[in-house]
Amino acid sequence: MIHRKAADTVPAPIETGGAEGIRYARLIGLEHGAPNVILRHFFIDEGGHSPRHAHPWEHEVYVLSGTGSLTTASGETRLAPGDSVLVAPDEEHQFKAGAGGLGFLCIVPPEGDAGMNSEKR
Repeated sequence: MIHRKAADTVPAPIETGGAEGIRYARLIGLEHGAPNVILRHFFIDEGGHSPRHAHPWEHEVYVLSGTGSLTTASGETRLAPGDSVLVAPDEEHQFKAGAGGLGFLCIVPPEGDAGMNSEKR
């Protein structure tokens, strides 16, 4: 078993092209012994956003704080604490923060975390 406290992680900025005002902390990852999924905590500053992108893996999202939106080919969905979202494989999407920013948990397979800031947190 692995037990970690989110308060012990240090969110790092995401430096992927097109990302603005985003930090994330890897709560549970390969370096902690998780073989199948990675648990991440994202913080998007007010007015910040992810790039509009798609990839071959799904991710599950659970909104913890703030407000924002998720834009897909189907349109824009407002997000608030307590909302859950499944972004399907190859679905183009973009997260945007509203007033006060947006905080959420995101679960992906290991390939979904590859290329993110590689230092251990």
